[in-house]
Amino acid sequence: MNEENKILEFYKQFRKNKSALIGLYIVLILISCALFAPFIAPYDPLIQNLDNRLIPPMWNELGSTAHILGTDDFGRDLFSRVVYGARISLMIGVISVSISLVFGLLMGATAGYFGGMVDIIIMRIVDIMLSIPAILLAIVIVSILGPDLMNAMIAIGIVGIPTFARIVRASVLAEKEKEYVIASKINGSSSFRLITKVVLPNCTTPIIVQATMGFASAVLEAAGLSFLGLGAQPPTPEWGAMLADSLQFITTASWMIVYPGLAIFLTVMGFNLVGDGLMDVLDPKMKDR
Repeated sequence: MNEENKILEFYKQFRKNKSALIGLYIVLILISCALFAPFIAPYDPLIQNLDNRLIPPMWNELGSTAHILGTDDFGRDLFSRVVYGARISLMIGVISVSISLVFGLLMGATAGYFGGMVDIIIMRIVDIMLSIPAILLAIVIVSILGPDLMNAMIAIGIVGIPTFARIVRASVLAEKEKEYVIASKINGSSSFRLITKVVLPNCTTPIIVQATMGFASAVLEAAGLSFLGLGAQPPTPEWGAMLADSLQFITTASWMIVYPGLAIFLTVMGFNLVGDGLMDVLDPKMKDR
């Protein structure tokens, strides 16, 4: 019952933030599109029909409204490709953030708890990674691994590790000197148990917020890599790749660039708004800032 009260209180606090609520609705729409893409999309996103190429939104040669967002230069339904793109973007966020989170937790918790030379070595590695612009580091990693969507997700995950590592380290440093941790240490708890069962469970707030923000960054960075030809390859319906394909038609078929770009914008904004809302609710000290 206590847990139910906490969840209810959290929901009430979250609802007070209207922008966070808007972000949550956007995220829920994205998840719905990803889960039910085969039922929402009226066409197969990969099937080409050159007789229907470059049809404007809400119109085709027969005067019907079969293609609500129009078609691209290969006659593929743009609405279907944008909807399936949500599934790819969700996969990008989940895999990339998972990679960043796992290795960031490992590095940050180890550095923060043990300190000394271990801390110095790990944080110098983190500082070196942070000294290189994220997108540039991602480009270098993808260039080494090869242009591919999975390699792009791995690169984005690696790029996000330093941020998680620093956040976890700072949280562990703040927690490890508290009385409950010292008491557990006196009772004979091992270092592994102290880190995983005692310290980290009390560091979840900044980690959850960063994971939400990292999701937005992962989608944006993946779109950038695909736009440069280093991420998703044609004919994959990924929003960044769709933008790259539509550049030559920016003046003659502007809808090809508007809708994928709008999808990226809304997705990034949605996750950022949710992250801000979570920060306000989970970290009361942030409310007065």
